[in-house]
Amino acid sequence: MIKMNLIKFTRYQSPAGELTLGSIGDKLCMCDWTNGRRHVSNGQRICRYFHAEFAAGTSDIIIETIKQLDEYFAGKRRNFSIPLVFAGSKFQCTVWAELGKIPYGEAISYAQLARRIGNPKAVRAVASANANNAISILVPCHRVIGSNNTLTGYGGGLEAKQFLLELETPIIL
Repeated sequence: MIKMNLIKFTRYQSPAGELTLGSIGDKLCMCDWTNGRRHVSNGQRICRYFHAEFAAGTSDIIIETIKQLDEYFAGKRRNFSIPLVFAGSKFQCTVWAELGKIPYGEAISYAQLARRIGNPKAVRAVASANANNAISILVPCHRVIGSNNTLTGYGGGLEAKQFLLELETPIIL
């Protein structure tokens, strides 16, 4: 019998909705919207990728992630210092790494993201990789919007996306 790796997971109730946090070893592999339409497929992909199964529990990295998420939602943190591990294709990992470079409080279009990875014709593929991001918020896919500055699909729903963008964009009176 082949021994399976374990992905420890716990739920985190954010002001924008419930997230599932998952770690494998000493890295975070999941911060995914529990109600998201891709939550199940993201979990299955992560299990296949790491030849692992989920087990309820916590870890040092999950505890630190909760601390940093609490700080983020309280407006006290703009950047995360959590070690991450991606479960995806080389292309997806490239897109997710580039997402991490979008500064707090800024938004770009899918076309801009495609150009940033050096593949300007891959707008749809970039959008698909963005939609399959299983490490929301820390890998800020909410910072990607439509070319016409409209909110487009988001794993946590458009209300959560709007909440996160507003959280990061202070109102100047």
